[in-house]
Amino acid sequence: MYCNLTRYAHLARRFSDKVNDFMNKLSTTNTYTRFSYPFSRLQEIASDILEQASRSGANACETHVSDGFGQTVTVRKSEVETIEYNRDKGLSVTVYIGHKRGNASTSDFSPQAISDTVSAALSIARHTAEDECSGLADAALLAQTFQDLDLYHPWDLSVEEAIALARDCEQTAFAVDKRITNSEGASISVDESQFVYANSLGFLGGYPYSRHSASCVAIAEQGGSKQRDYWYSVARDTRDLESIGQIGRKAGERTVARLGARKIATCDVPVLFEAPVASSVIGHFASAVSGSSLYRKSSFLSNSIGQQVFAANINIRELPHLPKGLASGFFDDEGVATVERDVVSNGIVNGYFLSSYSARKLGMQTTGNAGGAHNLIIDDGKPMAFAAMLKKMNKGLLVTELMGHGVNSVTGDYSRGASGYWVENGEICYPVEEITIAGNLKEMFRGISAIGDDVVVRGSKQSGSILIDHMTIAGG
Repeated sequence: MYCNLTRYAHLARRFSDKVNDFMNKLSTTNTYTRFSYPFSRLQEIASDILEQASRSGANACETHVSDGFGQTVTVRKSEVETIEYNRDKGLSVTVYIGHKRGNASTSDFSPQAISDTVSAALSIARHTAEDECSGLADAALLAQTFQDLDLYHPWDLSVEEAIALARDCEQTAFAVDKRITNSEGASISVDESQFVYANSLGFLGGYPYSRHSASCVAIAEQGGSKQRDYWYSVARDTRDLESIGQIGRKAGERTVARLGARKIATCDVPVLFEAPVASSVIGHFASAVSGSSLYRKSSFLSNSIGQQVFAANINIRELPHLPKGLASGFFDDEGVATVERDVVSNGIVNGYFLSSYSARKLGMQTTGNAGGAHNLIIDDGKPMAFAAMLKKMNKGLLVTELMGHGVNSVTGDYSRGASGYWVENGEICYPVEEITIAGNLKEMFRGISAIGDDVVVRGSKQSGSILIDHMTIAGG
């Protein structure tokens, strides 16, 4: 499968031609002035690593080089609580000697440190057992076209400006109701990074990206009882963040709404997962059909391709090329081209989430998911307004917060602490707490009866509220 790296020279030229214009555009922009290194320097480091690995006897090599910075300001009760600023850089080197694999990493970009890291990876590989499934991705599957997905939006925000925004956010929460007497703070975060991935098949790609956020946590008190709740927003571009006023107001309103929470008796009723927690339902599915779970036989959805797993109205799409998407990218962590696909159609599973290694373990082909899923979106073709979902549920539990990690990946058994609201006649009646919701994920997937249009985008899984026809609620 492997030969000396010099035999890949023609592949390197082919891929270089494909990415040259795109990479030159990135390296000649002024974005590097915000980073510790120009983008071109990351390219040089990656190329140097590949050359050193080849000279030292590696049959194949891949490397990831990154550079970034962040700033987070937290204000509590109008006083500055924390100011955090970080500049991070790092590189990892993976080498292959035959089917033996070695990996090493460092945060030191000096020539000697880079050389030592390559040597360390080679030393590890020489003492590692052969694994027929290890190795680079297949050359034919590597990305050959690149496009700017609009993932990088610098936020020139001074510490003083961040403090002012955080104060405004928290003060908006306090202004909602006099019963809001405290807070866990409001935070404003800036996060910007750039990276290069390269391998000895000739692939070299990378780009800068950003991820900014604002959040607020409020605490309310009534009759000696306290409640807390929060709201936050995250986006590549600050123009896509919810306004500071909205974030503070929602945090305050949600906190006050939880005052007077009660316990409820054990029952079996429909459960409506509010949009911010509904994405966890998709997350459990993605984890169950990920390559590592499948080849280890630790998944309740083994051999599920072609099987009816969800209700017949449910579709899940993977959209890796969404502009500004929080999980967008034209290639995965191995350089494999990402593709739009229907992971679930009419409730039937069409595919898994596989890296090259897990695909080989399963006798399949990578799906371009080394590093995870890319913008999973669930829908049923008829998204409902939240109020309509409450009416459809009629009587049951609205879940707004989940606690604990009581999910058995092998059996699909599901049991988690929760809080939310009791619903009667399609109307929210009162808040509830100290309850546990339980079921089995297979039954829960098949029991999805409606999906809301109230999508909240905070990560790689996107969903509106999800209504499940029945679950067991263990109360007090």
